[in-house]
Amino acid sequence: MRHGRKINHLGRTASHRKALLSNLAVSLILHKRINTTVAKAKALRKFIEPLITKSKSDTTHSRRIAFAYLQNKEAVRILFDEVARKVADRPGGYTRILKMDHRLGDSAEMCMMELVDYNSVMLANEKATTTKKTRRSRKKSTASAVEAAPSSEPTTE
Repeated sequence: MRHGRKINHLGRTASHRKALLSNLAVSLILHKRINTTVAKAKALRKFIEPLITKSKSDTTHSRRIAFAYLQNKEAVRILFDEVARKVADRPGGYTRILKMDHRLGDSAEMCMMELVDYNSVMLANEKATTTKKTRRSRKKSTASAVEAAPSSEPTTE
């Protein structure tokens, strides 16, 4: 029975798991989107979301904590300068996991993990849907324009 065991060990030792999650987090911060397995993405979400929350308060202490987890100066700089500015008003849920096809070699569940505020495709779709008109409204507007326009033919009564 696995009562109270909430951490997915991912079949690795503690040091290997820590290094794996650190490298995945650095890749996610640098590239804003990574492809990985669903199990690793769910473990990474628990690893990186508290770091992003800490990055909202730009203090020396929080930068040192982030560096202790990530071990990469460039990733810490991007986390505190760019990412924290974009997620400043968001109360949580900084990452998104989109499931994809199974991996060919071992049929593992694959997914794409991305930072929510950096998804240019979905942000572009949201803008497009707000300005897009439906077919029904176009027909209605052209029909009402035809009815409202006075006819140029003289009527005989």
